[in-house]
Amino acid sequence: MISEKAFAKINLSLDILGLRPDRYHEVSMVMQTIDLYDTLTFEKEGIGISLKTDNEMLNTEQDSGKDNLIVKASKAIFNEAGINENANVKITLTKNIPIAAGMAGGSADAAATLRGLNRLFNLSFSDEKLKEIAVKIGADVPFCVSGGCALSEGIGEKLTSLNKKLDYYVVTCKPDIFVSTRDVYWAYDSMAPDLIKHPDVHSQVKALEMGDETEFLNNMKNVLEPVTKDMHPIIGEIEAFFTENGATATMMSGSGPTVFSLYKDEKSAEIACNKAKEKYREFSVNLSTFI
Repeated sequence: MISEKAFAKINLSLDILGLRPDRYHEVSMVMQTIDLYDTLTFEKEGIGISLKTDNEMLNTEQDSGKDNLIVKASKAIFNEAGINENANVKITLTKNIPIAAGMAGGSADAAATLRGLNRLFNLSFSDEKLKEIAVKIGADVPFCVSGGCALSEGIGEKLTSLNKKLDYYVVTCKPDIFVSTRDVYWAYDSMAPDLIKHPDVHSQVKALEMGDETEFLNNMKNVLEPVTKDMHPIIGEIEAFFTENGATATMMSGSGPTVFSLYKDEKSAEIACNKAKEKYREFSVNLSTFI
């Protein structure tokens, strides 16, 4: 038996450059792995692909199999290796990353599956090869294969690793609501272009690599945030709460609804995290760091 950690991500910036003919959105964004993770274990056992989780919602979903990213990743890597007929594996998932949170939890699980099965079956695929397989599963999966801090372009498949010099403690707060990514993008596409305020992603990249905190914070923007916040005002309320409780910066990740807040010191982050857990008892609140 082997195990893999599937780390969540946050967006330090997110811009949409346009809608492609294939209906995918062209993006430019900085993604950062944080120390909040699911755990997957893999065993050569049973017949075919077996998945068991500690989350009843995912257990119900995986009964059909076809829509679960872990199952998709398993089939994709076995197909690439040409071992479909002999690929028997039992996968167990312990879920800590909130579901449908804008933190790439499903993509992280898929990437961990690629890494885990690559090791379990001694396939010897390189990270670059795993990323080639990953892009067929989902736009965030290639980033999640290696994680860290990276500029993501195209539909998410063009990755440039960043040598960042800024680090923070991170408090994440996922409200107990469901955000439809499709609805958020549809609403964004319906906006008048002159109403859209785009972040300067490349200036943020330079600031991260130079250790220029002021410039980094000035360009920490998510072009989708006004859309999702308009649909769900609780996002703005959470941001105001963390600003009042000493956050250096606070922003929504992905298409939402998770809000993350950055802190320079651990004690301040812990205090804010504990206050948030007390105030938002039904929400998922976690303290982590950049990794």
